Amino acid sequence: MNRTSPIRRTAGFLIAIGLFGAVAVGFQTTPGAVPQPPYKRTEAMIGMRDGVRLYTVILVPESPYGPLPIILTRTPYSAGGLPPLRSSYKELAEEGYIFVFQDIRGRYKSEGKFVMQRPPRAKPDPKAVDEASDTYDTIEWLLKNVPGNNGRVGMLGVSYPGWLTVMAMLDPHPALKAASPQASPASMFLGDDFFHNGAFRLSYGFEYASMMETSNVNTNFAFDTYDTYDWYLKLGPLSNVNAAYLHGSIPTWNDFVAHPNFDAFWKAQAVATYVKDVTVPTLNVAGWWDQEDFYGPLKIYGELEKHDSSGRNFFVAGPWNHGGWTREGSRLGKIAFGQDTSRHFREKIQAPFFAYFLKDKGPFVPAEAWTFQTGSNVWMSYDQWPPRQKAADRGLYFRENGKLSFDPPAGDGEPAFDAYVSDPAHPVPYRLRPVEPTYYPRGSGWSTWQVEDQRFAHQRPDVLSWVTDPLAEDVVLTGNIAAHLFASTTGTDADWVVKLIDVYPEEYKPEPKMGGYQLMIVGDVLRGRFRKGFEKPEPIPADQIQEYAVDLHQTDHRFLKGHRIMVQVQSTWFPLIDRNPQTYVDNIFLAKASDYCPATQRIFRSTKYPSHLTLMVMPK
Repeated sequence: MNRTSPIRRTAGFLIAIGLFGAVAVGFQTTPGAVPQPPYKRTEAMIGMRDGVRLYTVILVPESPYGPLPIILTRTPYSAGGLPPLRSSYKELAEEGYIFVFQDIRGRYKSEGKFVMQRPPRAKPDPKAVDEASDTYDTIEWLLKNVPGNNGRVGMLGVSYPGWLTVMAMLDPHPALKAASPQASPASMFLGDDFFHNGAFRLSYGFEYASMMETSNVNTNFAFDTYDTYDWYLKLGPLSNVNAAYLHGSIPTWNDFVAHPNFDAFWKAQAVATYVKDVTVPTLNVAGWWDQEDFYGPLKIYGELEKHDSSGRNFFVAGPWNHGGWTREGSRLGKIAFGQDTSRHFREKIQAPFFAYFLKDKGPFVPAEAWTFQTGSNVWMSYDQWPPRQKAADRGLYFRENGKLSFDPPAGDGEPAFDAYVSDPAHPVPYRLRPVEPTYYPRGSGWSTWQVEDQRFAHQRPDVLSWVTDPLAEDVVLTGNIAAHLFASTTGTDADWVVKLIDVYPEEYKPEPKMGGYQLMIVGDVLRGRFRKGFEKPEPIPADQIQEYAVDLHQTDHRFLKGHRIMVQVQSTWFPLIDRNPQTYVDNIFLAKASDYCPATQRIFRSTKYPSHLTLMVMPK
């Protein structure tokens, strides 16, 4: 989830302000843009059904547009600043809406107790509350008290506000006519912020929980080391977190410790448990290099699609990091896209979506999915996502001498393998050091680490790599990707990290400095104890070959002629992922220093044990 508030201060002027009073807010425009009107700003404390009041900012255009729909965003990151009507909401502001921003319970100026991802309520209890009931009560109040509304409401939000949008859809107010959950988490244990396939996201989980629950406003943990790789390594076992720093004061960290497996606690938060219908038209938005919530929008779209009999569930994915579509989108890190992909999304997809469903205004020509195909750098549209009727499943196999091939291993000889030693005392960094705090005030590599050149890890002794020859023709991957590793370990637990990489030609004429660049297209991790299921972990039998399926999710990427395809495998990704002791313990959060041991990992690549990736490949 986004650690910074989605509400940014914008240029303009402010005239008078009071807690329940109104102000006039004017917004400048760029040359050639549709002029934005001045807005009357009202701040209100809206009462919920249990008496708790939520701080709410309401912006009503002063120009005579006629009755307008309401766009509502609920957030834990402060609704109090001037909303981003000149940046991420610019195209919507030019179309004309009433904008409402609200602090959720227990955050910033709202009353009540904050609960991280508050589970849905027991509906038979009339006094029970959750994010859906708070949204319902808010909309009911807005319709009765905000003049000039047309009786329709749309919702959108990025990250935690995206999740809040999903929650509102579970029990929607009748006036909620369109929703866009963007980068919303769907399961904190299976694939979003806190765990990926059972592996704990250490730096993110620790820093986010500390920030959100130290007080009711964002408060970053004060590291005494610039390179947090060093800090987390010196921390030692995770049991030292409470013993030395948090002392049991952070509820979410205590939940990590108490729930190391996919139990009822995590299932109660998982969106798939509740999403049973498409209650309103839904525009799901994802970023291919979202460093926080990529699994979520894919899962939410997929679950909704099971119930979408009327064709109102849509999917968008672009070349963005977390929330990158709200910012300028012509490049990410060193990777250029040849156009402002974010502006295209906001102008050509998001704004028409809301105008159509909230104003009956066209044109809006819906596709099932719009994706930006990286590599070729073009927008694509599909009538099915993933496009199973067009793409063919193909295997990409690990071969001898570090080769990667679409041809499987041949012959019936002894099982062939490649090996490395994984040492928890010397873990592979997940990005170039120094690893600044995730939300370092002067900027952190966190926002672009997934597009960093992977040559810093290539040919380390604890990282294995396989690579194709230069491609004779383009190869287009569109849809699902999974790794199937046949592996053994001398330990009794292990993590398996798999990265699919586009290797640029050594002489790359479009951008010579990008020669040989290793761009990670997808990558993820599986904690080996969960190879048979996430509810009940099992030790790995030492020195026995086991199959591990690592979900690498989805992409739409064109590997261009002359490029090479690479796969890297490793067992540490630090401090993004906590160190696996490699000795099985019931709860890694309670492991001792003596539990952490080096292990020899073998990746097999024979006819009987053909480690490979399965890919959805588009026809030539």
